[in-house]
Amino acid sequence: LVNGVVSHLVQAIRGKDSCFSSIERQSAGSYYERVKISEPNEFDIMLVMPVARIQLEESDDTGAYYYVSFKRSPKEKGWLKFLEEDGKLSAFKMLQALREIIKQEVKNIKGVEVTVARKKAGSPAITLQIKNPSSEISVDIILTLEVQQSWPPTTQGGFKIEQWLGTKVRRDLKFRSLYLVAKQNKREKVLRGNTWRLSFSHIEKHMINNHGNSKTCCESDGPKCCRKGCLKLLKYLLEQLKMKYPKELEKFCSYHVKTAFLHSCVTWPNDSDWHLGDLDHCFQQCLGFFVDCLQKSQLTHFFIPQYNLLSLEDKAKHHFLSRKISHELNNGFPIFHE
Repeated sequence: LVNGVVSHLVQAIRGKDSCFSSIERQSAGSYYERVKISEPNEFDIMLVMPVARIQLEESDDTGAYYYVSFKRSPKEKGWLKFLEEDGKLSAFKMLQALREIIKQEVKNIKGVEVTVARKKAGSPAITLQIKNPSSEISVDIILTLEVQQSWPPTTQGGFKIEQWLGTKVRRDLKFRSLYLVAKQNKREKVLRGNTWRLSFSHIEKHMINNHGNSKTCCESDGPKCCRKGCLKLLKYLLEQLKMKYPKELEKFCSYHVKTAFLHSCVTWPNDSDWHLGDLDHCFQQCLGFFVDCLQKSQLTHFFIPQYNLLSLEDKAKHHFLSRKISHELNNGFPIFHE
């Protein structure tokens, strides 16, 4: 169902605006990393647009948010309508144009009812709602720029996977394109919505799907490990707690536990640290690591070492979550049995 709707939209978008003519779809998120728990009713689809020769300028001290401008005037004149007066590429204007095309086009999709959800403040996604007899499906469409240039200096000390996946894998992955998603930076002095955030979802997907220290881990005839099982449980626990305490935990998302999980893979790099039969022990180890981060209000972005994903003004919320998780840990996870 989702593939049919998205293919229809991609065809239409390519034809409607010359800037979007080379757009490609890429699947991201938990469903495609094979770590989705419960119903497959949420999907993340990146619409990736190749761009040439851009200049990145940091928009704050996180090292994750950038202003994008072209090094020289783009050949495709259609891009000019997306530029600000100062020549910066406006994520806001591009998202608006894309949203308009999609809103018009969903009306032409036959045999299935698709609507575009109302815009959520600060969210980089255009969310489609697909009516499905059993449950509604939501699809987040994320506008992504793809650049063939080296990763910015802020990523220098991050992505420490040498002990876990090896130096060669790290080097190969760093040669992959750089992704930037249209995402408003809340710390921007004047909120103009023209910032882009680095995205490593394609690299994360590769690491989660090829997660072994020995190259045969979890392959058809190789030994199985419990890494993905741990990640599923971490995500499920947070999901359940968020349903129980929506207001207190609204600031947390699955990216927090995914980041803690990737750090855990680096801390315990060997396949022997993740025996399939040791799922409960490994899960508790990962959780312990995450609780520790919450107590210190310090969770370093996996690729950008200067970026702390837990902002210090939310300390009380971090402590709230750490108390709830510790309660689950010490009582045999009552929330899993509710």
